Amino acid sequence: MTLEAKKVSFSIYDQRILHDVSIQIKEKQFVGLIGPNGSGKSTLLKNMYRLLKPESGSVVLNEQDILKQSSKAIAKNLAVVSQETPVLFDFTVHDLVSMGRTPHKKLLELDQEKDFQIVKEALRQTGISHLEKRSFSSLSGGEKKRVMVARALAQQAQILILDEPTNHLDIQHQLQLMDLIQTLHLTVVAALHDLNIAAMYCDQIYVLQQGRIVCHGTPEEVLTPTVLQDVFGVFADIQIHPMTGKPYLTYVPEQFTKGVSQI
Repeated sequence: MTLEAKKVSFSIYDQRILHDVSIQIKEKQFVGLIGPNGSGKSTLLKNMYRLLKPESGSVVLNEQDILKQSSKAIAKNLAVVSQETPVLFDFTVHDLVSMGRTPHKKLLELDQEKDFQIVKEALRQTGISHLEKRSFSSLSGGEKKRVMVARALAQQAQILILDEPTNHLDIQHQLQLMDLIQTLHLTVVAALHDLNIAAMYCDQIYVLQQGRIVCHGTPEEVLTPTVLQDVFGVFADIQIHPMTGKPYLTYVPEQFTKGVSQI
């Protein structure tokens, strides 16, 4: 189960947001998109799950142009957790998570025992079983995020697109959520704000700047002092953590870096 963007360009009101962007997410890979605010991460993801249509280029899901596939076929293979949680009506948590079963059902088909069990497991996996009967509107921002992840799990898609999945979550729930996603062994592409989270969980990272891919590779290859300074405008000390074996970043305030060059 693969997902690929091929030379995708996209503009809004004659302003080019993406410039011939190509990324490839192989089966079972966890791929991260990082970059400053406004670099095009969310816009790229929206093109990849067909909320937006590329001005040029294409998005390929399982070797077929995503624009030539039905919405139901896409939903069986690809689930999305976006930054926003737009819910027009005040559903309960259970009802909202149950909507993840829709692509697998015929028109007006009622939920069966299998559906109830899948929803129950999705609630358990995301740690929100105790919220099952709560109104969605009564939840905190972090709780709402976990509900949307549970809905994606109930969808049972093999590709998961995440747009800033750890927003509004405290550090414990950030790590719990990312641990959960990693243990699901799905094909994942995620726009991430926290570079240490990206370093810890991603197999491959693509760095965007002003709508272009400036580099990509493993966390060790991408998260370098030069990239951090050139793309993000920050100085950082980068070490390999002795427990995780992954890079971790310690940011250094500019006042301490005057006259210091990074290689």
